[in-house]
Amino acid sequence: MLKRAVLIMGVVVLVSACGEEVGLLDEDSNFGGRGGDPLKPVMDIVDRTPPAANPLRNAYFGDLHVHTEYSFDAYNFGTTATPYDAYRFAQGEAIEHPAGYQIQMATPLDFYAVTDHAMFLGLALEAGDTTTPFSQYEISKPLHNLNADDNKGVWSLTKRLSNFASFIPGTLAGISSGEISEEMAIGVTRRAWDDIITAAEQFNDPGHFTTFVAYEYTSSTDDVGNLHRNVFFRGADKLPAVPFSRLNSQNPEGLWDWMDTLRDQGIESLAIPHNSNGSNGQMFKLEDWAGDPMDDAYAEQRLRNEPLVEITQIKGTSDTHPLLSPNDEWADFEIYKFRVGTSIHSEEKGSYVREALRNGLMLESGGVKNPYQFGFAAASDTHVAGTSDDEKTFFSKAGLLDGVPERRGSVPVDFIYGTFAKFLAPDTLTEVEGRTYTYGGGFESWSASGVTGVWAEENTRDAIYDAFRRKETFATSGPRMKVRFFAGNAFSADILNSETMIEDAYAVGVPMGGELAKTDTAPTFVAWASADPRGTALQRLQIIKGWEKAGETYEQVYDVACSDGMAPDPNTHRCPDNGAKVDLADCSITQGVGASELKTVWQDPDYDPESRAFYYVRALENPTCRWSTWDAIRAGVAPRADLHKTLQERVWSSPIWVR
Repeated sequence: MLKRAVLIMGVVVLVSACGEEVGLLDEDSNFGGRGGDPLKPVMDIVDRTPPAANPLRNAYFGDLHVHTEYSFDAYNFGTTATPYDAYRFAQGEAIEHPAGYQIQMATPLDFYAVTDHAMFLGLALEAGDTTTPFSQYEISKPLHNLNADDNKGVWSLTKRLSNFASFIPGTLAGISSGEISEEMAIGVTRRAWDDIITAAEQFNDPGHFTTFVAYEYTSSTDDVGNLHRNVFFRGADKLPAVPFSRLNSQNPEGLWDWMDTLRDQGIESLAIPHNSNGSNGQMFKLEDWAGDPMDDAYAEQRLRNEPLVEITQIKGTSDTHPLLSPNDEWADFEIYKFRVGTSIHSEEKGSYVREALRNGLMLESGGVKNPYQFGFAAASDTHVAGTSDDEKTFFSKAGLLDGVPERRGSVPVDFIYGTFAKFLAPDTLTEVEGRTYTYGGGFESWSASGVTGVWAEENTRDAIYDAFRRKETFATSGPRMKVRFFAGNAFSADILNSETMIEDAYAVGVPMGGELAKTDTAPTFVAWASADPRGTALQRLQIIKGWEKAGETYEQVYDVACSDGMAPDPNTHRCPDNGAKVDLADCSITQGVGASELKTVWQDPDYDPESRAFYYVRALENPTCRWSTWDAIRAGVAPRADLHKTLQERVWSSPIWVR
């Protein structure tokens, strides 16, 4: 029975969408009235003429990983926000957090993608609504009225955690035994998917705000190594009737096959792997799913379907790890050490992006095409419809589970919660210097991150998607920092002072995401970063190099531009300390130091024409308070002793390869 269900969901059913018929898959397109009202017309006249396209490209910022009530885990965590609410939030409107307070972005975004879990999409929502047929099944009863206003207190957390563990396997078992109608489950998924499409189409506003029809493929290995991907469709004129999920295949290569099949039928898409740091070494291993050595066909298919990788998000940063980059003083940045959804250690090797880039060069040296030639993206993975990317106002991601400081481990638990937890779940508490904090799930290791930046001609689906494809993307840990990065062999000596710097760089060089043929002479790099106008000044601009020689790989971090008129030491390749400090009493920072922008022309002093190499930019802000410190200050307690008190927000460019 289950096999038949999987086969049914795996069949590609295509729907055409145009005008008001967009995404309409059946008569119940409003999904129980939850879809929201159509936008109401205004009486005054607003000019919505899209701005002219910029051939030199503008920077646009967005979140590519957002969950709403249609995801089984988000709904179970108390989220009742819809895709419509998510898109309103991204444009600056306030929405309600499950814990009962308002959340709102200080800086609205340019693009946004709702990426609800494809696996049993919408089923938890239907289970909680006692008027639906699906709610009558036994597996649904623990979810009845779960998110009623009077059912969101601390006493509901135990039930929610139990539901999280039991709902998916219980539903699978019910379908397999025939107790649960597979047709009903598929019908729920179709209606939810239709509503997600409708919301994306309603809020897509070419030239002003871009949405993507998207979802999350939630696969993992048998040892709970994270292999999740977010899948994005270029357009919405033709789409699959249901998304490909773990029910179809646990193997990501099966997802790529499906995407290739859709592409042959005119449906373009790409996937972005996320939380490789929690993959237990599985995301970037050196063999395919079956355990066979990688070959060119594998590499070509992976690159065709996954040109980008997520380098940072709430569940930690996947750039690198101190154990993998011991000579990188900034490698210990928002490290999340667990496999996703567990408290089990995640193996470092095979889980981080920089090592994957190095291994890609190693594979090349052995005559195999590089499967890890990817650009960088970032996202939040919020499960409350709204991005939490600001350290000062961080509200985390898992709704009622971590929506207040005590539950995310930054502030000692109060008497009521502490007593509750000691009796019902004592393993969720830990002692730090005589204070009791929540423990488990790694909430205290989560991060106010991240945001994807793109360089695109205009704010439209086509232009932004094209930027994804050519990897002219960058990732920030939250602030709206910008970075540009070019490589070439014919840049003029005074290009930084030229009014046509960007035009010239495009004309005779390649931008981030590109390739440059190696020559006997070291190429010239143009690196430029600017600070978030509402953020903190920049401290240093770095170029990170990885290279291969004789089958071995290496890496080096170069400071290439320093704030406050200082210069990198030619021997250590490090900027002097600019003296920026943080007062932990109130999180105030040193004024008058740092730079609004840093830019330079740089040549690799260790260039070897016999080596393959990649280069990418990393720019760091002056230190500021981490979110956990902000929480402690507001609560009037000392910051938790075993957590970093401060951090340095940063931005990463996509790499340039020289080979």
